[in-house]
This record gives sequence, C-alpha cells and structure tokens, in this order.
Amino acid sequence: MEKLALLGGTPVVTEKAPEEMFKWPIITQEDIDNVVEVVKANKFSYEDITEKFESEFAEWIGRKYACAYTNGTMSITAAMFAIGLGIGDEIICPTKTYWGSVSQAANFGASAVFCNINDMLSMDPDDLERCITPRTKAIVVVHYLGYPCDMDRIMEIANKHNLYVIEDCSHAHGSLYKGKKVGTFGHIAAMSMMSMKVFAAGELGMVVTDDRRLYERALAFGHYGKNSPENIIEAEEIKGYYHIGLGGCKGRANQVSSVLARGQLKYFDERTAEIRKAMDYFYDSLADIEGLKPLRPNREEGSHMGGYYLPHFAYYPEKFGGLSAKRFCEALTAEFSGTFGAWEGANFCLHNHKFFKEFDLFNNGKPTRIAFNDRDVRKDDEAVNPSEKKYCVSAPWFKKFNKEIIDAYSKAFRKVAENYEQLLEGDVDKAQGGRWHGTENAANQQESK
Repeated sequence: MEKLALLGGTPVVTEKAPEEMFKWPIITQEDIDNVVEVVKANKFSYEDITEKFESEFAEWIGRKYACAYTNGTMSITAAMFAIGLGIGDEIICPTKTYWGSVSQAANFGASAVFCNINDMLSMDPDDLERCITPRTKAIVVVHYLGYPCDMDRIMEIANKHNLYVIEDCSHAHGSLYKGKKVGTFGHIAAMSMMSMKVFAAGELGMVVTDDRRLYERALAFGHYGKNSPENIIEAEEIKGYYHIGLGGCKGRANQVSSVLARGQLKYFDERTAEIRKAMDYFYDSLADIEGLKPLRPNREEGSHMGGYYLPHFAYYPEKFGGLSAKRFCEALTAEFSGTFGAWEGANFCLHNHKFFKEFDLFNNGKPTRIAFNDRDVRKDDEAVNPSEKKYCVSAPWFKKFNKEIIDAYSKAFRKVAENYEQLLEGDVDKAQGGRWHGTENAANQQESK
C-alpha cells in the first residue's frame, strides 16, 4: 500500500507540465495579424469576414446554411424562434446542462420540461417519452461535455411525435455519432464558440440547418442587415418585416471573433486529432479501473469526442467502498502538488434551480415557466431525480500527446484508485456517495454561451 499525498505521502507529479500540454486555444502570429487587420480597418461591425466563415463552417460541418451570432445563447434563442416556439408550448431539455440551453424558452412564453440523464451525463432516451405531452413542440438535445447523444433513438422518438429537434453542440464541435458530425441530425443546431470551448473564437455563436425556412427565420431574428429582400426569399410569414431584427435585438457577430474563427477552423481537425490521441491514450491506460468510466462513446461504431471538451470520468462510489467523489478528488489534487485540480460534479441540474420554480419574467404574478400553460410542469420535476444517483470526477484535458507526461498523470489517478481505503476514514460525504451530478460546483460554473 502506497501512502497517499493527501495523508502525508509523496505526490506523484511534482513539476508543472509544459504550457503547450494544456493551453487552449492555440493562437498563432497568423491569428494575431488577422485580428490586427480587422482592428486597423475598423471592420468590427462589417459582415464580409463573417459571411466567409459562415460559408466555410457550413461546408465543414456538412449543412446547407450557417448563420453566426454574438454568442451561443443568442444562437439557441434564434433556433427557438426559427421553429416557431411560442406561448403555451413545451420544450424538452436534459436537466444536466448550462442554463443557456433552454432558459430562453421563457422569452417565448414556453415551458421547459426536463429529461433525465444517463451515466454518461447524456439525455436518456428511456426517459424522453415521459416528457412528451400534446403541448410539446421540440426537444433540445445537448451533447454534454462533447459526448454525442443517442441520436438514432432520439430522432426516432421525435419523428414518431412530430417534434422539432434542436441540437446544442456547444461542447461538441467535431464530435461524431456513428461517423457523422453532431449538429447534422436535428432540424437545426446551435452552438457557442466562446473562449473556453473546443472551437474557441472569443465570443461567437452559430446556427446551422438544411432547412431554408428555418435558416431565414433564425437569420431574421437577430440580423436586421441580412433581413432584407435580397436574403429573405421564401419564408412567407416574415416577408415584409425587413431591416428590423424580429427578436427585438441585434445578434450580429463581431468580426474580430469571425476572423479568429476562420483561423481556428483552418487547423481544427488537425489539432483536435492530437487531443483525441492524447485523451484516448490516457483513458485507455486506466480502462481496468472499474470505478472510473471515461465519458466517451463507442469508438468501434465510428463515434468520437471531437476535442474532448472538459473531460470527465463517470464515478461509481460502490467500487471504492462508498468513497465520495469529493474525497476522491481531494486525494487526486494532492497527488499533483497543485499542478492539477480535480473536482466532482459539473453544471448543476436545472430543474432544481429557483429560476425554473419561481421567476416571473413578465411581472404578471405567475412563474413564467407555467404562466401560459394549462398544467404545472414543475410537478414533472419529481420524476427527474434518478433513483440511482450518478457521480463524476474531472480528468485532465491534454492538448498534446506526450507519453511521459500522460503516464505520470495516469499514475496519479491509479494511485488514488488503488489506495482508496486510506481515504474512507474521515470522509464526511461517504453516506451520500459524493456529490450528485445535479449539485452545483463553483469550479465549473465559469462556462458560458
């Protein structure tokens, strides 16, 4: 038995890894020169560079149309407008996600209904039909932490009930589901490209679709310049409302972000392939530890994690004598001498938040989530907490493949896993098994869309 660093033993990792192992995004002199050119020309608010990026991104992802926005939250809002989400409608979303995946439903007088997650923190298709009612308009599928959802089953259920599917790909740029990029399965997809994401372009959002009508509606929502007779040619219900953003807001992308995005796209596949090589090697080295299961899909089916946004393990406390995920992470952090900090949990579950219980956006005396519905969807939240609690712990996000460094990190994880019994005494959270996925973790709430 090897004494754990948390209890006075010697840490496994004592030196900080080279910056290139974890630095992201990769900004080159080429990127800097392109940004300076935009600044010098005062072309922040033009659209020529943005339009080039939209065309390039549509081709890369494999969809006919792409439209850029100020950020990911705006792009998802535009997607909701595109499908015609309105007063009294219901829209289903997994409870485990960033609030910008569905909170905007309140702006349209619609009700968010929350679906359970499975062990991979992904929308559980087995729980999806429970959430469907005659008022259901759409499903927001979130490829959370880059893990591609079970799109075969989700699309089958959506088609059965004649529902729209919006894919939120903010964590999953380049992720594949059975050989096909996420964002190309649903009727429309939206995503963030803010500075922490795998596809990082400062502050940017994107909508993609193959449906011309949905594209035109999304574009008209926040683009008063593009909402013109020259661009809007087919959607009869929005003809004539030219030169005004129909959402009452402006979503035009800043071209500093657009030019950064073009540079990132140029090298995206090459750089994310390097990330996958590193992360797959790391995860494979720990595959025999039963209590840690990598959040990644079946690669034999042609699925993969794109750029492995915020890697995690599913954590099974019963395999570690009931050791809490919190205690496990404390021990992990100690093995890295402050060079890597592990945390348990991830985004809080939305169905537990006061916003979805009480917030009155329109000041009409009712919680907006139920103000325009003939039923109290909040009662559905009682079915969201899974009977078998789920836990997760963070993993290092390697950007480069360096066998020696990755082996050292792997050794630290293995040391804690194989000596967990030392941690049982004094584990104040043991009775609960750790922090459920639904509990907020401050270390991981900086993410935004």
